[in-house]
Amino acid sequence: MADEEKVDYHNGKRELTPLAAVEEEKRLVRKIDRAILPITCLLYLLAYLDRSNLGNARLQGLPEEILGGDPKGLLYEWVFSAFYFSYILFQVPATVLSKLFHPSYWIAIMAIGWGICSTLQASAFNLGGIIVCRIGLGVFEAGFGPAIPVYFSLFYTKNELGLRLGYWFGFAAIAGAFGGLIAFGVQSIHFGPNSESDWKLLFLIEGIPAILLGVVTWFALPNRPEATHLFNERERELALERGARGTTADIGLVINRRHIIAALTDWRILACGTIYFGVNCALASISAFLPTIIKTFGYTNALAQLLTVPPYVVGAIVLCMTAYATDRLQSRGLAIASSCAAGAIGYLLVILVPSNMHVRYFAVFLITSGTYTAIGVIIAWFAHNLGSETKKAAGIPMFMAIGQCGSVLGANIYPASDGPRYLRGFTITCALMAWATVCAVILYVSYKRDNKRRDELYGKPDPDATVDTSELADKAPMFRYIP
Repeated sequence: MADEEKVDYHNGKRELTPLAAVEEEKRLVRKIDRAILPITCLLYLLAYLDRSNLGNARLQGLPEEILGGDPKGLLYEWVFSAFYFSYILFQVPATVLSKLFHPSYWIAIMAIGWGICSTLQASAFNLGGIIVCRIGLGVFEAGFGPAIPVYFSLFYTKNELGLRLGYWFGFAAIAGAFGGLIAFGVQSIHFGPNSESDWKLLFLIEGIPAILLGVVTWFALPNRPEATHLFNERERELALERGARGTTADIGLVINRRHIIAALTDWRILACGTIYFGVNCALASISAFLPTIIKTFGYTNALAQLLTVPPYVVGAIVLCMTAYATDRLQSRGLAIASSCAAGAIGYLLVILVPSNMHVRYFAVFLITSGTYTAIGVIIAWFAHNLGSETKKAAGIPMFMAIGQCGSVLGANIYPASDGPRYLRGFTITCALMAWATVCAVILYVSYKRDNKRRDELYGKPDPDATVDTSELADKAPMFRYIP
């Protein structure tokens, strides 16, 4: 029998040798990956398509048909911002409430809801109609995005979480690439003089799949480790043991009110919200205006849609590589600071080099790579550092809600009257990305100092030992942050 298959028997109990235990755990992680990642990543791809396709629809005649032409671009900005108003308001209550429901049911309902709202955009015929659809889209997506890091933390250890969330958020960048390809395809295919407008077809093509995948999610997505039918008894035992490594706190369909208050008063969550504000201002700028901005380089509408694809693809690759590295190093703060700095440099190049289209297009790669990487890694950072399920359920959507205010800003600083250089928008976003860099360094230093202080007071903990965070969450003496 090979070493990894050997079994020891002690006091009549079956115990795997270390090599066999490692292999058993790897098999379990692969099984979890196969069950969770395809569904959640595809859901996020569709969610991001549905929230960001307004930028593509802008070049396909939407303002002319239902916004009266919108010569200044102000009505378009309000339509784009409507999503974020409801998204901000509902993030915290929706994510806390999600702890009272089985994840598969909750996530499925959210997906079906936003899919319906996205599809209904194709039927809008005036400003009020499309704003209502965008508000509904924000309500349902608010119950999905922030809940996923909490859901992932039920199945993955802190050494695995960053890469998985990197894969998940990387599909936002892939959605940007797909959005450009789909928009290019719709705009290039002529269905005849009596066909619907290109932007209506775009909403239908990108909205209906979310409804269908939501139905699949209801039946296929695993529930909590202690309740899912995915595991046999041995796998369930191992999954629960993995979940207890590092922390054991409020688990199950419960809410710890003290941890909600702790989240609301934690200065680090507010500092993280400041970082998220800056990167989301950049992200909203990319989502809403990248096709328009690339068009100012001198390309046609259709080619501008197509040229949005490479920056998104590179952004997804850089995000996954960075997430993997931060998992291995168990340090994320400096990676976030570096990503924000790259985004700031990209915006600075766009500002300072107005005539060289090659340099400006390269700057777009810096912006997308820096922005998507910072957001993906920061979600993984706080998915561990908040200590308990309830504090994560309150704290993650809290800093996300603060950050989405940056999305509202990003959607309103590129009016058509500022084209083609959009100096105001680029300058504001550049400054915010630079400030996010500073805040990430401050948080990194803060976590390092806190870990060092606890080591001096209480000694260094065993990395795999169970830390009881049920009372103090991340303030428990033996809890250690990922800096």
